[in-house]
Amino acid sequence: MYDAIAPRLLDFLRKATRDASAAEGLVQQTLLHLHRARGSFIPGAPVMPWACAIARRLVIDSARRRRVERRLFSETPADDDRMTYDPTAATAAADDLLHAHRLAGRMQQQIDALPELQRNAYRLLRQEGLSLKRAAEVLGTTVSAVKLRAHRASVALRAALREAEELA
Repeated sequence: MYDAIAPRLLDFLRKATRDASAAEGLVQQTLLHLHRARGSFIPGAPVMPWACAIARRLVIDSARRRRVERRLFSETPADDDRMTYDPTAATAAADDLLHAHRLAGRMQQQIDALPELQRNAYRLLRQEGLSLKRAAEVLGTTVSAVKLRAHRASVALRAALREAEELA
């Protein structure tokens, strides 16, 4: 599998990151995620859209992590040219990161709790990035049915997100 998709993934990630060394690391992470998620792969479905969706999420996660790290570790020059540390800003950013991590865990639990038909439609469309037509083919149903299932899943997840925000 590595020989078949690694070169295409590397090209995709080089274009997405514009950084060859970061792209190589992301290829390794993508392959690791593919291996871990192999149970969710739908037999007969094309591998590259699935792999690219995982790679795209890793690129986004990496960019977010870098942005948070920059906020956490940024240093602002003081009037006397020495660097100062603002513990309240670092604490707020760390709290935001912790909240986001907990929220992601809750959302994954909510996705796992969805009825199977809704969960499969949601994953194919939103997480794997398949088109409606391709998702309908994979699921063996109509485009309208896939739209309806994904919509119901999205409504349920939005409600869970609102509930989680109210608890926070």
